[in-house]
Amino acid sequence: MSLTETVGKINSLNDDQRTCIENCNEATEVCEWCADECLGEEDMEECARLCRDVADLTSLHARFMARGSMYSSTLAEACAEACEACADECSNHDAEHCQVCADVLRDCAESCRKMASA
Repeated sequence: MSLTETVGKINSLNDDQRTCIENCNEATEVCEWCADECLGEEDMEECARLCRDVADLTSLHARFMARGSMYSSTLAEACAEACEACADECSNHDAEHCQVCADVLRDCAESCRKMASA
């Protein structure tokens, strides 16, 4: 069963929440990839640090939403801010992994902003 199918079975979630969980999980994966690719490159240290922060935040936020935590909306705001900062940093680099990461993070930030204001 895919993650999308699993998230779809959580009856307490609405469509925006499901989308946000999927975006957060995708952001976690792409940030881990990007951070790993940046390792060892001196001018990529900030990018790797931000990606690692975002991977931790998005993973945590997805879990909070799945269990209906009352802290989810607070975490959503922090998640959105971190995604935006990381996307800005990644967009400064020409590497494919950075460009892919920036695109995914912009979508994640948008869905997290919706959750923060919900």
